[in-house]
Amino acid sequence: MNNVIVPPPAPKLTVRNTADVFPVHRIYCVGRNYAEHAREMGHDPDREPPFFFQKNPDSLVPDGGKFPYPDKTNEVHHEIEMVVALGAGGKDIAAADALNHVYGYAVGLDMTRRDLQGQMKAAGRPWEIGKAFEFAAPCSEIVPITQTGHPAQGAIWLKVNGKTRQYGDLNQMIWSVPDTIAYLSGLFTLAAGDLIYTGTPAGVAAVQRGDVLHGGIDGIGELRITVV
Repeated sequence: MNNVIVPPPAPKLTVRNTADVFPVHRIYCVGRNYAEHAREMGHDPDREPPFFFQKNPDSLVPDGGKFPYPDKTNEVHHEIEMVVALGAGGKDIAAADALNHVYGYAVGLDMTRRDLQGQMKAAGRPWEIGKAFEFAAPCSEIVPITQTGHPAQGAIWLKVNGKTRQYGDLNQMIWSVPDTIAYLSGLFTLAAGDLIYTGTPAGVAAVQRGDVLHGGIDGIGELRITVV
């Protein structure tokens, strides 16, 4: 059989210190996983279980890339996040076994059309137009666990044009990586190649054309993109 159309290229990310690539299957994102960010968005972090939304794998932007300011919005926000790259999948994964499914980690940005997201929230509708648009998932190279271990603490930060906008610590996550994988795998059958964006600390704010976003996580790496 032949394809009736030309298939799009498979999304992938480079792997640090190798000539290999990490093929990306799906992108899951954890909402409001840092208490101070939950509060700045007007929510009580003590009252809700984790919740998730998805981005499209072809919305990835590699380190050093450009983020085109999207249409139909006047308020695009940055959200710096640790990204978990799964090397194995499964259903109903136990938290005690969850880290055995991790291939590596990365630094990501959950770019958000905040005004459109707010409109959808107010109407009780899904968030896709605020979260799942083109170029909405910048991500650094994948760093294998052989080089990072499993970081549970360490600074996570973002600078815009050299000025710090977000700063926190991985130990401030409400739901840890093992607990997140366990909970998420009860809702979806996870697969090798899945990415999990694990939430952002406080300090999210709007970006403008020309801004340079430079973020990092201790023990993992850094990510730099330019808004165009």
